Amino acid sequence: MRDAHWAGAARCAAGCAALLLTLLLAVDTVAGGLGVAHTALWTALAALLFAVLLPTRVSAAPGRLVSRGLLSERSVRTDRLVSVRWPEGVSQRLVLRDTDGGRVELDARVLLATPELWHRLDEDARVSLRNGTLRWGAPALRRLEARLDTETARLVLRRSGLG
Repeated sequence: MRDAHWAGAARCAAGCAALLLTLLLAVDTVAGGLGVAHTALWTALAALLFAVLLPTRVSAAPGRLVSRGLLSERSVRTDRLVSVRWPEGVSQRLVLRDTDGGRVELDARVLLATPELWHRLDEDARVSLRNGTLRWGAPALRRLEARLDTETARLVLRRSGLG
């Protein structure tokens, strides 16, 4: 299973980069300074914006969670988790570590938007807890679970017209 909203976010990143490139080329053309060097510079700037805006793609299978970025891929064995951190405050990043040294950092909003990913992670984390490998982070998982339940309830109420 994969993050259901990744494709839309990737299209948005590409659209923003294309819009920036178009605007920069148009302004440069109107100003009379468009040349090969400027075109290459603006294209590189748009490509950089795309790379910054492109979200990581998160997928899960039984016992494994994978996060693929533009240049890297990281995975963690979710059935052998050692720690789960979800710091309080502004950061929405969930950090998972396994017994093999694997580490994945993902945006908690991905789990909010894709309940199947959360369900897979939750089932495997419970296996880690039963096996005794999960030493740090059970409270973070429960906090995340409570937040997911709250968000799901809000969504149901909103869609039913009650909220």
